[in-house]
Amino acid sequence: MTDKNLFSLEGRVALVTGSSKGLGKAMALALARQGAKVALNYANGRAQGEHALAELRKENLEGALFQADVTDEAGCNQLIADITKQLGPVDILVINATCDQPHKPIEQYDWAFYQTMLDFFLKSPYLLTRAALPQLKARKWGRIINIGSEVFLLGVPNFSAYAAAKGGQNAWTRSMANELAPWKITVNMISPGWIPVERHANDPQELKDQYLSTIPLKRWGVPDDLAGAVTLLASEAGSFITGHNLVVNGGRWVS
Repeated sequence: MTDKNLFSLEGRVALVTGSSKGLGKAMALALARQGAKVALNYANGRAQGEHALAELRKENLEGALFQADVTDEAGCNQLIADITKQLGPVDILVINATCDQPHKPIEQYDWAFYQTMLDFFLKSPYLLTRAALPQLKARKWGRIINIGSEVFLLGVPNFSAYAAAKGGQNAWTRSMANELAPWKITVNMISPGWIPVERHANDPQELKDQYLSTIPLKRWGVPDDLAGAVTLLASEAGSFITGHNLVVNGGRWVS
């Protein structure tokens, strides 16, 4: 037995993209509570980012706020450089930033929207990983955690652009897990179900009721339900887990 806290992130620096609100903010706070210095990131909503930073500081946690478009190559390179200068080299990448995901039949999508999905869920992980990789390889330690979705696993209809991009992100995760294993860098994915956050405030109640009825655990997921999952995969407790897709949806995956 060891007295070492396998979940401690003391001395680590974590970037959580899209962490000014919702699931991203919850995961950032979870990592900070385990001792990580956390880089909060936003693209446009600075006020929300400042509020998230204030929550971090209210708990006497370490972190800083960074603006960046994580689908832009120069933006990603600058983001990693700025975090390194202010907090230290990045150890943990949680790739969470997203955009609107409207439900539409394929006839109502255009390729520009498909491209937007690919930019967020394939281009962004690629750019961020490439920017951080020299630091990760040099230290022979790292965690890359993609935030996926159950829609890829369940084949949700009228969601083809989002599902296809998330499927590509899942495949990228598996490939990178093998590629980066020699440097002790793990690459995993967390796939939550529908966890209502701010952007779901106006969703139809009938739709919410229908979804809730399909969850075996008979309750809604909440942002903090991702806290344990992201902490596990980011910490030494998850050091022998790589290439895995951890589904956090109350059992819908097996029902």
